[in-house]
Amino acid sequence: MKVRDVMTQYPQCCCLSDIAQTVAQMFRDQDIGAMPVLADHESQRLEGIITDRDLCCGIIAEGRDPNSTPIAAFVSRSLVTCRPEQSLDSCEKLMQMHQIRRILVVNDDARCVGIVSQADLARSDDSQKVHRTIAEISKPSQTIVAAPKVA
Repeated sequence: MKVRDVMTQYPQCCCLSDIAQTVAQMFRDQDIGAMPVLADHESQRLEGIITDRDLCCGIIAEGRDPNSTPIAAFVSRSLVTCRPEQSLDSCEKLMQMHQIRRILVVNDDARCVGIVSQADLARSDDSQKVHRTIAEISKPSQTIVAAPKVA
């Protein structure tokens, strides 16, 4: 099976200059939790991805005004992408390796043409493989945080 067979085609996108309130409304209206971020609608150049969690934890929790805060500083820019013609297995391996719940699908011009989410996998793939992918994605981070020193 190929990525193009399961991906959500031409997902809703926002731009770096969009304010948080606008993006939050797009999330609500489209019933989605992540969105590709473009430099602008003219160039369609992919800049990153933003999630509802980015808005909540990065903007709202910090007390920033969602009506005036552009999303640019809260966009995840280290992207892991795949191609429509890739095998679904290779896409799942990328999701597992990078512990990401969604992966953007780009064409030869690096324009976003789709997105694959855990839900897409669950609807279209073998349940054992999906279980393995979700388990790998959900493993606790290996980052070790030092305990604060007690004086």
